[in-house]
Amino acid sequence: MRDVAKEFTTVAGTVIALESATLSVDTGELVVVLGPSGSGKTTLLNMIGALDTPSRGVIEIAGRRLTGASNALLFDYRRTTVSFVFQAFNLFPELTALENVRFGAEIAGRKDAAERARQVLDDVGLGMRLHHYPHELSGGEQQRVAIGRALATGNPILLADEPTGELDFGTGVQILTLLRTQAESGRTVIVVTHNREIARVADRVVELSDGRVVSDGPPTGGRVPVAQLRW
Repeated sequence: MRDVAKEFTTVAGTVIALESATLSVDTGELVVVLGPSGSGKTTLLNMIGALDTPSRGVIEIAGRRLTGASNALLFDYRRTTVSFVFQAFNLFPELTALENVRFGAEIAGRKDAAERARQVLDDVGLGMRLHHYPHELSGGEQQRVAIGRALATGNPILLADEPTGELDFGTGVQILTLLRTQAESGRTVIVVTHNREIARVADRVVELSDGRVVSDGPPTGGRVPVAQLRW
């Protein structure tokens, strides 16, 4: 991202959600984007995920220029390159855990979608909950289904928006362990959060304030294992 900005026009005037943001992320990094509500974190994530377009600036992913790209190219990018984990889970209530995850793999064009879905749910500790519907699962289990759906795509970039925001500490640690493992296996993982403690497990911490990147570097005191977190 080079000098990326996002502005919204409202009846009260122009709102600057992101201003001159420059950011480079490498393959296999776990980057935490840290900041309070309204700092521009989700806007930044949506730009990387091609869910929104910048008012100005340039975004390139693996040599593919997203800025000014056609709708067809952006659709293909979202289908084959990037996967989202949302705080609200966004599971289909009428589908089982297995069906929700298989859907993600099918959208990504994976021919082994059914097998992949079963394997991923087993990997996230839900192998015995395949046929349960979202309302039959706890919040932590629903979030693991959401992560499983993202992993089942096989896409190399994983974007997580407040993935532990609605979870208890123990379940949050499970989720962060999963995300850490994904980065160590070669996926690029970008996590948005307001929880400064979570930033301690990152390779890099990017801090936003009022739509601007105010710091970018390793966590203070160095990266620590997930087991050392406390909140």
